Amino acid sequence: MKKTIHVSNQGATLDTNRRNFLKLSGVGLAIAGLTMIGCSDDNDFQFPDNNNQVFDLGTGDVGILNYAYALEQLEADFYTKVVNNFYSGISSIEKEIFTDLYHHEVVHRDFFKAAISGVTQNVLPKLEFQYPNVNFNDRNSVLATSKALEDTGVAAYNGAGKYISNPDYLVIAGKIVSVEARHASAIRNLINPGSADFSGDDVIDANGLDLAKEPKDIVMAAGGFIKTSFTWKERGIN
Repeated sequence: MKKTIHVSNQGATLDTNRRNFLKLSGVGLAIAGLTMIGCSDDNDFQFPDNNNQVFDLGTGDVGILNYAYALEQLEADFYTKVVNNFYSGISSIEKEIFTDLYHHEVVHRDFFKAAISGVTQNVLPKLEFQYPNVNFNDRNSVLATSKALEDTGVAAYNGAGKYISNPDYLVIAGKIVSVEARHASAIRNLINPGSADFSGDDVIDANGLDLAKEPKDIVMAAGGFIKTSFTWKERGIN
């Protein structure tokens, strides 16, 4: 039986009247109001082994959705910490941008949780994170970490796209990755204003395309931040 999940941003507190760099209304918040067509109730997922408490993301499209949910949990957690205690000397523009990023990532995270919950019981639990090398009171440290997370997020969605079988999910992934790319360019411009770094050679290939990375490489790169263990056996992550 197919299920349709309707998710809007009604539960989020967003200042949609404020004119800022990453507008929360319109294009900036592409995820708001998305509709997800669920997979069959009895297909495309697996339950974790009862004898092993380590969660497995699952198979097929559900595995991809849980993977995206893990990354969105990480980004939402990071920006929550940033906006709850802005670094010393932060400008008003930087506050606006980080607040926008925080709202976007929280909506992304909550969207995935609601969508996955509507099609399977194999929903990734709330993860715990750590930031051993991040000084949240230091501008350079926060911006460098944000840059790494956003660049990684873009490459993750690009790399996972080819594994998605449901075209509706692929459309959603395309909308989210476009927002993540905006985040990445905004952070890069804060680090080096007015430069070409927003589309630097380290993230754009010779064909003018964003880099794409395999899930195994993404999890390895982000693993230092993730305290909660999980596996994704289908993609060789054990």
